[in-house]
Amino acid sequence: MRLTEESQRYGFITRVIDPMSISTAVDDDGGRIYHQGWPIQADAVIPRIGFSITRPGSGIVRQFERMGAIVHNTADAILLSRDKIAATQVMADCGLPVPKTISVASMEDCMQALRTIGSYPLVIKASEGTQGASVFLLDDETRAISLLAQMFQRGMRPLVQEYIKESHGRDIRAIVVRGRVVASMVRKARGTEFRSNFHLGGSVEAIKLTPDQESVAIRAANELGLDVAGVDMLDSTSGPLVLEANSSPGLEGIERATGINVAARIVSSLRARVRERIEEGGTLPDQGVPDGSSIGSRVNSNEASG
Repeated sequence: MRLTEESQRYGFITRVIDPMSISTAVDDDGGRIYHQGWPIQADAVIPRIGFSITRPGSGIVRQFERMGAIVHNTADAILLSRDKIAATQVMADCGLPVPKTISVASMEDCMQALRTIGSYPLVIKASEGTQGASVFLLDDETRAISLLAQMFQRGMRPLVQEYIKESHGRDIRAIVVRGRVVASMVRKARGTEFRSNFHLGGSVEAIKLTPDQESVAIRAANELGLDVAGVDMLDSTSGPLVLEANSSPGLEGIERATGINVAARIVSSLRARVRERIEEGGTLPDQGVPDGSSIGSRVNSNEASG
């Protein structure tokens, strides 16, 4: 795992732990975390919470926060970024450009949602998901209604979103670390596939962002409270549109495309936060070590999303 390699290279004592194997004890003093019967005290945490365990995994992250650990991506930021409609609302409210998106609560509202989007094809997706899962391009009303009915039957809450023709099969991923874009790439779908995710076989190549694209990516990460984010954007005739900001972006594709050591940028920024706390006179959990390079770090890990 790239983050583990770079953490060790930077001098951290690193441990990868499955969030679902952790037990928590909550009390007025911040509580404790246990793994296989032993208490765990982490100075710094890089959460890599897979979609399937978003809520319990975020609970573990919050417990580390309560115990005083420095955390790259808080529990609240992870939960917000995973809720596509809530994240879109936050970004739209602060003036960030986003595609027209409707959260549909019931079959009775489906026709209104489709008419509000107003044209075909259009996109239907699950309100929570990663790596292009549960994202569909529909070219007529009959198929759209059928898909929406299936999603409701499975207990899903669908989103209906406008289709950006000029970005068919293509999007831009920017990795933002503490308010700076450290790497960016363009992702292109394979064949007739319109989803460009690397994990779906899409191709990737480095790209230099325009000032507008860079500003939008940084603002999106900041508005969602993410220290580390993979911000996905579409090019439109009116400029960049933000699709989403991923709190656990995959690193393989973008490191391969750009040749940039993104994992090192993430770990370096975490080390800087550790040093900032010490320089401000603060202490880390159960210790006050003066040298950041000697501070132990545990990397809380499950699965990356990209």
